[in-house]
Amino acid sequence: MSALTSNLYIAVQGRRNRGLAGIYLLVFLLVALYIFLSPGILSVAGFSKFTQNWFPLALVTLAQALLMLNGGISLAIGPMVSLGAVIAATTMGGALGVPGGIVAAAIAGLALGALMGLVVAYLRLPAIIVTLASSFIIGGIALIVLPRPGGIIPPWFSDLLAGNVPTAFLLLVLVLVAWKIFLMTPTGLGIYAAGDNPVGAYRSGVSVDRVKLMAFALSGLLTALAGLFVAAQTGSGDPVIGTPFTLNSIAGAVLGGVGFLGGKGTMRGAICGSLILSLMINVMFFMGFPPVAQYVAQGLIIVGAVAIPNLVARWRRA
Repeated sequence: MSALTSNLYIAVQGRRNRGLAGIYLLVFLLVALYIFLSPGILSVAGFSKFTQNWFPLALVTLAQALLMLNGGISLAIGPMVSLGAVIAATTMGGALGVPGGIVAAAIAGLALGALMGLVVAYLRLPAIIVTLASSFIIGGIALIVLPRPGGIIPPWFSDLLAGNVPTAFLLLVLVLVAWKIFLMTPTGLGIYAAGDNPVGAYRSGVSVDRVKLMAFALSGLLTALAGLFVAAQTGSGDPVIGTPFTLNSIAGAVLGGVGFLGGKGTMRGAICGSLILSLMINVMFFMGFPPVAQYVAQGLIIVGAVAIPNLVARWRRA
């Protein structure tokens, strides 16, 4: 590890791990409650089904957390999921086959993410404005590619990703391992440093603009792959299927302790936040909460997740 990497690691390590104990405890309590309400999750098929439903949310939460750690945010997550789904559904059944469909979705996610990153980093426009405008453009592209639900995903590929084997869990582990390796590089740590203190990071030798561009590109890749997985689940593509993922990705990241101002949080926390959100929805369903009450409860819990740590910090400073 280089001297620059070591200094960045020391600078951000403390902030990265704050609050994880409470998040882990909440995950444990929700898992225990969910097992009590639905013991079937302990079977291989039950665990596979749960992880399949959770996996796309986990990916988009990681994608959102990447940008939030860097001091940004994306309102284009949902349309990007839809675009990944329709690209997969319109290419996998043709001459390109499954490998071509995966590559096409990945390239589209990387390219569009990098394009948004270029505008944010080098034109100095606010990420929320750029991604809001991009959400309309990407949503329009998805509708052009596939105006209505359709297309086809080969059944064997759907069975591989969404069958009774916990493939989604294994894929999530691979993503986290890849992130851990990436975090050992100056660019990976630069995402935290640039989000926490852009001026200080620049003076330490971090290319803040390049790091921001990399964060957007990787975020686009993860989001498009989430769309591909959603298409595999349903066996087809839908140009508006990703709509709920935009706000859910923000909610999952916030629940996982990722700060809006950058430099605070971890990918482990983001994963736990997405798991909390997924478990919370399932638990409320099994407890008989009507849909409207579920949305209200989710909103209150998310506000609490943001407000309580701030109140505790103020109390400690008082």
